[in-house]
Amino acid sequence: MKIGVDLGGTKIKAGVETNGSIIRQNTIFLQQKDSLSATLTQLINLIKPLTDYPATSIGIGVPSVVDVERGIVYNVANIPSWEKVALRDILEEEFNLPVFVNNDVNCFTLGEHRFGVAKNYSSVVGMTIGTGLGSGLIIDNQLYIGHNCGAGEIGLLPYRDHNLEYYACSNFFDSIHGTTALEASQAALNGNKKAINMWSEFGVHIGCAIKAAMYVFDPEAIVLGGSISKAYPLFKAGMLETLNDFAYPQSLKRLKLLQSQDDDISMLGAAALVSQDLKVKV
Repeated sequence: MKIGVDLGGTKIKAGVETNGSIIRQNTIFLQQKDSLSATLTQLINLIKPLTDYPATSIGIGVPSVVDVERGIVYNVANIPSWEKVALRDILEEEFNLPVFVNNDVNCFTLGEHRFGVAKNYSSVVGMTIGTGLGSGLIIDNQLYIGHNCGAGEIGLLPYRDHNLEYYACSNFFDSIHGTTALEASQAALNGNKKAINMWSEFGVHIGCAIKAAMYVFDPEAIVLGGSISKAYPLFKAGMLETLNDFAYPQSLKRLKLLQSQDDDISMLGAAALVSQDLKVKV
């Protein structure tokens, strides 16, 4: 048994993994995010009941750059008090268990490769579409994180007048169209033409992100996850149309475009960090 933790900017999920399933989990919404001690106390109190199980390790995914070797997280998204936190040392001292820390989207991607829809593929790009556009990499069946745990950040590539993330996450709806993804999806499902066209336009941007991933990594499969990916049927047509001009048609035909099916996949991926032989290369 292993404990997997998915730490987000608004809530934390933690669960006990065994045989590829979460058998118990707890969730809390973060409070007092300006206080490091308060947020760490919330995290510890969330994990503590799970240690009643005979867990052998703790893995945790965090929305930040991570010094994986030392278990330090930097400038965690939406938690202003987490500028530099020696998270591994803090949790190992508290629970007397080995702790493994990595980026949250890396955990999502590892989870999909080990337990989810991408488990039959040796090269995978995981893309999470939500408040941002994150991505993780599996190369030759191994999680690849780069030298600074920053590999695969497709969303930060220059695109139009900003970058890909600016157009391919919730910002597209909030800042560009003055609505939310949820409101836009409800309107589109009710037949609103403006909303339908909005989602088609969003699909174009997601398609461009996928093309970038294909040109750089040429994976067997790309897995889409995150809250906005649940609206896949609304942006699928625009996305596929954008992919039609990809320079290598045979590669496009062989690519598997997958949609995440398991809301617990990031916890599963975090729990799997213990057995992952990380390929950290200069």
